[in-house]
Amino acid sequence: MEARDAEILALKALRFLAESDGGLNRFVAGSGLAAADLRRLAREPETLAAVMDFLLSDEGLLLQFCQAEELDPRAVQRLRAQLPGSEAA
Repeated sequence: MEARDAEILALKALRFLAESDGGLNRFVAGSGLAAADLRRLAREPETLAAVMDFLLSDEGLLLQFCQAEELDPRAVQRLRAQLPGSEAA
């Protein structure tokens, strides 16, 4: 179930980035994805992992997201480990 929880959290993070001031633009620029690609690939586990990695790389955004979702930042890290590309996965 944790993999599904991680995917749901990553989709929430993607929505958060879309609603934040410049967060989505920075993610798209850093990932090399075009907006159309992001729409098409948004539910792919690798894309969701990239969203989580981006969020975890920016402490300010991470804390804003966690506050909005009422989460401990450690929960984001723990769930990230359930997605592809994690050393813990």
